[in-house]
Amino acid sequence: MSDAPPIDVPAVLRSARDSRGRFVLPWPLAEDPQRGLLDMLRWQRDRMRTGIAPNPPEGAIVMAEPDIAAPRNDPDELRMTWIGQATFLIQLAGISILTDPVWSRRASPVGWAGPSRLVPPGLGFDSLPPVDVVLLSHDHYDHLDSRTVRRLQARFETDLTWVTPLGYAGWLRRFGVQRVIELDWWQGTQVSTPGGELGIRAVPAQHWTKRSPFNERTRLWGGFVMETDRHERVYFCGDTGYFDGFSSIGRLGPFRASIMPIGAYDPRWFMKPAHMNPEEAVRAYTELGEGGLFVGMHHATFRLTDEAPLEPAARTRAAWSERGLPPERLWVPRHGETRTVSLRDDVPAVSG
Repeated sequence: MSDAPPIDVPAVLRSARDSRGRFVLPWPLAEDPQRGLLDMLRWQRDRMRTGIAPNPPEGAIVMAEPDIAAPRNDPDELRMTWIGQATFLIQLAGISILTDPVWSRRASPVGWAGPSRLVPPGLGFDSLPPVDVVLLSHDHYDHLDSRTVRRLQARFETDLTWVTPLGYAGWLRRFGVQRVIELDWWQGTQVSTPGGELGIRAVPAQHWTKRSPFNERTRLWGGFVMETDRHERVYFCGDTGYFDGFSSIGRLGPFRASIMPIGAYDPRWFMKPAHMNPEEAVRAYTELGEGGLFVGMHHATFRLTDEAPLEPAARTRAAWSERGLPPERLWVPRHGETRTVSLRDDVPAVSG
C-alpha cells in the first residue's frame, strides 16, 4: 500500500488538529462529543437513581475452545479467534496479527482497581503462536495495556512490528518496543513477515484518546484495513461512533471480514458520539458493502457502560435479521471461539 490514498477521499475525512495541536474530529457532528466532569457526575447520579442491570451469573457467558494454527495457518485461509473486548488473533494467509492486545485482568492504569474481566481471556497468553504484527487502534485502557505490552515485548522482541495511528512510538519505546510504524488516516505501509507481505492502511474512526488528564487527544485514533499480496482484505474498525465515513472505507474492500464494535453504548446521551450501538454497527456494515463476515466485538468482557453485558449480542442478531441479511455472514463469537474462512472462494457480496 502506498502512502497516497487510492481513492478520492473527501477532505472532511482527513485527520485534523486544533490550535493547541490536539487531534479533533474534522466532520460535523449532530451533538457536541466533548464530555466533562459535569457529564460524568450526571451519569453517576442517573445510575444511583435508576440502577443498572446486574452482571450475568457465573457460567452465563459461555466460552469456546480456540482452534488456532501453530506456528502458522494455511496460505488459503483466514482464522480469527476472539480473545475478548477488541483483542483478536487474526491469522491471515500465514501472517499472525493481534489487535488491541489486552491480557490483564483489569482495564485500568493500576492492577488493583478498575473494570475487571467478566471471563478470562479466550486464549491464554502462553498459547499464542508466533505473532508478526500488532494493530493498535487507540490508547484507552481496554485497548492498550502496559502489562501486556511488556509481555509481548519480552516474548517476541524485534520479531514483532507495531502499527499505530500517529503519536504512539514514544510511549511504546518506554517498554523497549523499537519496531513501530505510525500512520495518519488513509496512509499505508507494507510489513514483511515470515508469512508474507502485509499491507496495512489506517482509516478514520469517530472516537478520541486519553490516558491521563494531561494527554487528551494528543494521539490519533482509528481503524485498519489489512491486505495480503493476493488482495485478501480484513477491516478492523477499532472503537467508533457511527459516522458518515463507512462507504469511503468500503471502497478499500471487498473485505473477507469486518470486525465491528457492538457494545459500550449506554447511556446513549453520553456514549453515542464514541460508541455505536448494535443497530448502528449493522448499518455501518451495509455501508461498507455487505461483503464477507460481520464480526462482533467490544462487549461482554469489561463492564464499562450501563447496558446488560449480554444485550449487545442479542440486539445485533435482531438488527441483522430485521435487515434481512444472510445469517451465515453474521458472527458474534464466544470468548475463545475461532472462525476459519476459506480464501479459495470469492468474497461474498450482496447484490443490489
